[in-house]
Amino acid sequence: MKKETSDIKIFFDQPKSFELQNIKALMGLTGLYFIFTEKTKIQYPFKKSRLLYIGMSEKKTNSMGNRLNGHFSGKSKNLGLVNYRKVESLFFTYINFEMLRDIWDYRIEDLESYFILDFVEKFGVYPICNNKSGYEILDKEISANFKIDWQYFE
Repeated sequence: MKKETSDIKIFFDQPKSFELQNIKALMGLTGLYFIFTEKTKIQYPFKKSRLLYIGMSEKKTNSMGNRLNGHFSGKSKNLGLVNYRKVESLFFTYINFEMLRDIWDYRIEDLESYFILDFVEKFGVYPICNNKSGYEILDKEISANFKIDWQYFE
């Protein structure tokens, strides 16, 4: 029997400047994080957005704090993020995975795919600094229908 889907609005928290003191607070937390520019709007095929990257942490040992620190220091080898940071202040926001546990029955990797594919549907292509392709949520009956506030990044 198919689960009933319910619309769930996803709003983002206050932006934090992409600096080490703000990143430290996310040590030990798992979830999704979003890195974006202060002013520059990227021209995606369907519309503009300041969003550069959607990332995730699935383990407390490699938490959002660790992952963001890797992007900040350049250890993640994401040259796009490193170079955008050279020319402009960046910000980030995040979604703590614990907050969605009651409504999301799948892995955090699937949640990241959901967000990325929703971005592709609305903007026409992956966020400019997401290098991967082929994100898919395969053979899953999703019981949540997220309405993501992408305008946050406009």
